[in-house]
Amino acid sequence: MALPTTRIGGIEVSRLALGSNPFFGFSHKTPAQDTWMKRYFTDERIYEVLRAAAELGVNLFVSGTNQRFADLRRRLEDETGFHIQWACTPTGNNLDELKADIDRVAKMEAEICMPHTCWVEANLRVGEREVVGAREALDYIRQSGMVPGFSTHRPEVLPIAAERGYDAETFILPLNVLGFLCPFEIEWQAHIISRCPKPVIVIKPLAAGRLTPAPGLTFVYERIKPIDTVAIGVLSADELREDAELAADLMAGRPNTGALSFQRSKQHIQG
Repeated sequence: MALPTTRIGGIEVSRLALGSNPFFGFSHKTPAQDTWMKRYFTDERIYEVLRAAAELGVNLFVSGTNQRFADLRRRLEDETGFHIQWACTPTGNNLDELKADIDRVAKMEAEICMPHTCWVEANLRVGEREVVGAREALDYIRQSGMVPGFSTHRPEVLPIAAERGYDAETFILPLNVLGFLCPFEIEWQAHIISRCPKPVIVIKPLAAGRLTPAPGLTFVYERIKPIDTVAIGVLSADELREDAELAADLMAGRPNTGALSFQRSKQHIQG
């Protein structure tokens, strides 16, 4: 399968990316599900999904600073020769702590470094149209040899970055038909993404498992730019294969003919 690609700061990445929340126990649902995810996703199960990503050409991974992933990525490249680009989202309670986490990200050899929304939102001053400390943080990322950007849930950050001339090559922003983790109407969220001159990594396309892939991915791919990509979390390699097939069809304008989930309650509507 040949997935379309885009470029982030000169780095070629697939227009379907692999999210990380399920792997590390962030369900966005319940503590019990968080616990189950942490227990279920052993290194081997995560690696199985990464192997599927290599087979499919999904070459972008989005996560926080995580040594487990750094080790698994190195193993994947050693065993298959496939290199996954890493968009990593460091954080901290202040600029010094953020820089320390950026140092960890650089040591783990991530290509793209995007301060996480918890740092960005803590320093966002909407009235002044700025993110305090942004210029210094982004310069530090660039000096550390990585492509700088912002991870945020606040769409205002994108136009503010353009107005201020911040050195941000890309942005992470949620978009889904339910408006999950979108602070404004989804029409506004999509409008901000479409107006951004830089590539956006769209997250939460399935609203953390509240949507099935067909309506979730269709809504997002119909509203983003050809230079944007979509990060999706999965529970298995088979889920990633289904999602990749659907995404490829959507980006090519083909009808998706994937199988439907079947339960006996649907037996009477079989054609």
